[in-house]
Amino acid sequence: MRILALAAFAAVSAAACLPAGAEMVSVTDVVGRTVQVDAPVDRVILGEGRQIYFVAALDTEDPFRRVVGWRDDFQKADLDGYGQYVAKYPAIADLPTFGGSKDGTFDVEQAITLKPDVLIMNVEAKTATDDARLIEKLEKVGIPVVFVDFREKPMVNTEPSMRLIGKLFGKEDRAEDFIAFRAEQMAVVADRLAAANPPRPSVLIERAGGYTDDCCMSFGNENFGKMVEMAGGRNIAADLIPGTFGTLNPEQIIASNPDQVIVTGSNWELYVPGGAWVGVGAGAEPADARRKLAALMERPAFTGVKAVRDGQVHAIWHQFYNSPYQFVAVQQMAKWLHPDLFKDVDPDATFAELHRRFLPVDYKPGYWASLAAGQ
Repeated sequence: MRILALAAFAAVSAAACLPAGAEMVSVTDVVGRTVQVDAPVDRVILGEGRQIYFVAALDTEDPFRRVVGWRDDFQKADLDGYGQYVAKYPAIADLPTFGGSKDGTFDVEQAITLKPDVLIMNVEAKTATDDARLIEKLEKVGIPVVFVDFREKPMVNTEPSMRLIGKLFGKEDRAEDFIAFRAEQMAVVADRLAAANPPRPSVLIERAGGYTDDCCMSFGNENFGKMVEMAGGRNIAADLIPGTFGTLNPEQIIASNPDQVIVTGSNWELYVPGGAWVGVGAGAEPADARRKLAALMERPAFTGVKAVRDGQVHAIWHQFYNSPYQFVAVQQMAKWLHPDLFKDVDPDATFAELHRRFLPVDYKPGYWASLAAGQ
């Protein structure tokens, strides 16, 4: 009875508050669901706080104008990035926050009180969402759910995800501008590699090195694993990890003897205070990042590994794995893997241009660090 009462309340409220100029549109999300939404939407709940990475690229002039609630992960997962946004938009500190659908802490009744026009969820939450029958519960009260993906298969799903949000926001042209810029920057690497066809160095990507004491989380043939391939490297975990995420044991790393090691990191002080993670990100201190990166290479898994002997060890911002900015990471990794071929490519300039054209905060270098001489 309570759900039915809430449904009636939501239906009346939705009819009374239909955005001016809105019309019912049909959209297809990244899992192939056809969803009816009154668009352009005025009120949005973000199923993950870091979805602001793509929201800001579309609603650059006021990235929080539609956001009525979000998951509480942005500050914890990217403290430096959150600091930039909260300094410019202090009201976001008071936005209603949610737990995650994956851990069963998403509050349906709280969502209903915020009267959203749509709830945007990441595709990795779909299994838990289905198990909890979250979509059905929200549909009963007139709240549509759409799924996007920048993490599981980002090279496949980034463009359709941006187009989906562009349609929901009434920002289709803006989404196409972003997609075109992304494609142009990806081609800088792809075209040059195709012409030169250089040997591919072997690469270990360590996911969130130092976040825990365990070693070593990595990526299969997707996400950063795919980015390594696109940057002209050979991901040593591609044949060892089925799917996007997995773990390599120290013996596998030593036996693979990678030519280069790339560790993902972020400012995780709120998750793991004082941890061994490498805090690269907006405005990060490079000397501190290099010190922590060097310390990670003293673990048993890296004993005698060629990359460590040669100083070919690098750190890169972890959140490239969960945002539409992956092309910047591909450019930077290409410079590490093929320094002569890409010596004139400047990923800092690329990321600065992205900020200037599409994001509401200024670019602050610090998103990568290296132990290589001259880096």
